[in-house]
Amino acid sequence: MNKNVLVAGGGIGGLACALAMARAGASVNVMEQAGAFGEVGAGLQLGPNAVRVLHEWGLTEALRACAAFPESLRVCDARSAKSLGRLRLGAVMLARYGQPYATLHRADLHKLLLDAVQHQAKVALSLNTLIASFEDTANGVRVHTEDGREVAGDALIGCDGLWSQVRTGLLGAQPVRSSGHLAYRGMVPARDMPIGSRGNVVTAWMGPRLHVVHYPVRGGDWFNVVAVVEGVLGQGHAEPAESWTHEAHAADLKRAMGKVCESLAGVIDAVSEWKLWALNDRPPMRGPDEHAHGRVALLGDAAHPLRPYLAQGAAMAIEDAWTLGRLLQEAVHQGPVDWSPLLARYARTRWSRNARVQARSQRNGTIFHATGLLRLGRNIGLGLMDERLMDNPWLYSGPPHPIR
Repeated sequence: MNKNVLVAGGGIGGLACALAMARAGASVNVMEQAGAFGEVGAGLQLGPNAVRVLHEWGLTEALRACAAFPESLRVCDARSAKSLGRLRLGAVMLARYGQPYATLHRADLHKLLLDAVQHQAKVALSLNTLIASFEDTANGVRVHTEDGREVAGDALIGCDGLWSQVRTGLLGAQPVRSSGHLAYRGMVPARDMPIGSRGNVVTAWMGPRLHVVHYPVRGGDWFNVVAVVEGVLGQGHAEPAESWTHEAHAADLKRAMGKVCESLAGVIDAVSEWKLWALNDRPPMRGPDEHAHGRVALLGDAAHPLRPYLAQGAAMAIEDAWTLGRLLQEAVHQGPVDWSPLLARYARTRWSRNARVQARSQRNGTIFHATGLLRLGRNIGLGLMDERLMDNPWLYSGPPHPIR
């Protein structure tokens, strides 16, 4: 019944897409270029909008088993340690939005989704499958792999990340954009964190041209630490065109940060091994044509890579997947699926929200790293408005239902 979906990429977005489509009745082939399914990185945050989707998919207990649920988000000055603002999470977020705010390790979210997908009889997982090109025809999509195979399907969803081959085939070659920011990421056992930083809290430190975020993961047994500074990778870090992670050293980070307060310095010293990412993205989406054409659509970072300053990268991919699942669920009750209009409706539903999150994430980076009068205004605003400035009802109430 023309419900054979090809999914390029087996990361968080690809597995979420496979799960949503399989739950709606599709047969799904997930094509992953690596030799094993896994996730690179450290922690991530999931707002109630993403947790709402996982709950609908029956994954609440699995999430509780691996996540932490912080009680608050506090913002502090990186130089003086002064408290700038606080957003209540925990029970307040649950009461306000119906779902909690979660923090967890990327690998744990990936495993959670992989386990769920493996319980779907109609999902095939294909490793060592790198897409070289594809053809979108009136009768379906033909994917050609680097090793000479041809795979046929009724639709193709590109979930293959920032350097997406599906995006290139759909929209042409478009260079990514450097943010000029470097992200140092590390994990710390809770027992090794400074005593004052062990609470069940998301802490954001803001300083001139830098910010640091740390929060509990794995039920509070570990903390994820992310320090973002301004700069580019130096000569000691040869950066291949599609590199993802780099070894880094604490001395490089401390030199880039300059003087910080004793509390923050203690957190930085607690990290025994840093990984370094150069943060790249693309401009905010300009229209639905950047999300889908014909029988081919893009999802997550392949469509709308995000700077991590709104903590919504994984959430937007999950929302994308949920939307596709909802649309397919509607379509299967009406007979054979007409994929082009279905994917066009997906694009109309998702592009403006994703563009707004992209723009807000970019703006937050400027605010977090502010100097001079902008920094002063930020601090005064946080002090006066506090939760009204830090909460995002338009975001956390999502995902929005598909539009016509």
